[in-house]
Amino acid sequence: MPLEPHHTTDRLALSVVLCSHARPDYLAVCLAALAAQQDGQAEILVVDSASPPGPAERIAALAAQYGARLVRTDRAGLSLARNLGLAAASGAWVAYLDDDAVPAPDWQARLLARIASLPATIGVVGGRIMPRWEAPLPAWWPKGLRGVLTIVEWEGCGEVGPGTPPDVAVYGANMAFAAQPLRDVGGFPEALGRIGNRLLSGEEEEVVARLHRRGLRAFYDGAVSVGHSIQQNRLHPAWLLNRLLWQGATDALRQRSLRRTAAAAGKLAVQAPLLLWPPASSALLRARCGAAYNLGYLRGRLGAPLAEVAA
Repeated sequence: MPLEPHHTTDRLALSVVLCSHARPDYLAVCLAALAAQQDGQAEILVVDSASPPGPAERIAALAAQYGARLVRTDRAGLSLARNLGLAAASGAWVAYLDDDAVPAPDWQARLLARIASLPATIGVVGGRIMPRWEAPLPAWWPKGLRGVLTIVEWEGCGEVGPGTPPDVAVYGANMAFAAQPLRDVGGFPEALGRIGNRLLSGEEEEVVARLHRRGLRAFYDGAVSVGHSIQQNRLHPAWLLNRLLWQGATDALRQRSLRRTAAAAGKLAVQAPLLLWPPASSALLRARCGAAYNLGYLRGRLGAPLAEVAA
């Protein structure tokens, strides 16, 4: 017997959660794009994640201007902010957009249509994330590392894994979850996710994995599209090295493998001289990213303080 598709007409179909820390200018563009496509099937929630007074006042004013509900926390942390949005949400599904993401004019309609077409065993929907470059991508940027800028350009659709290319995943700039299952797995793990200058990540992957263990799968639809601002300050070797350092720490927290720890230690024994390279240099950058990753992994496994490679 075929599985029944999702039905969202019995109550509010969708809650859209925007988490922002001191970035009202980006938030204003995102809210304007969302407000233009509201049709009564969705609510918008803005979670102010410990913004200082000036930006906090502007964020509150923007929420009021666009008819969004405002949730405020004085404790920083992206996962915490997402969980506060989840707790306040009324929708059967909860979508998350980064505050520097701009949804396409048909984003909401396409997301709701895709949700309605899916079997009840799908608990996550991810969408396309197109770059909005604030400066050109440098020629030295290593191939295969565009993904660390949160870019997913595939136009197709399918279940994540068997029906999609290897580099397609669910990323926080553009993702939606069936609300109750997300609550049932505890929301987003607050030990992961960005907190201030800590570039830990992996919270989306962890939630998707927890849902998968309960029999719920993830689906990707390239028609559910946003543009994502790529800030100029990220297009520097030092930022990329630091991002890979924190990715290593993230993976260490999520995957506690003695074999992987030994492998990282063995590689770093050879790669260690690369860590002495000037952080601003683009020379040998792909290899230096590998060294930064392995250093982050080992420090994450040992619980050591994670000073920036690129300080």
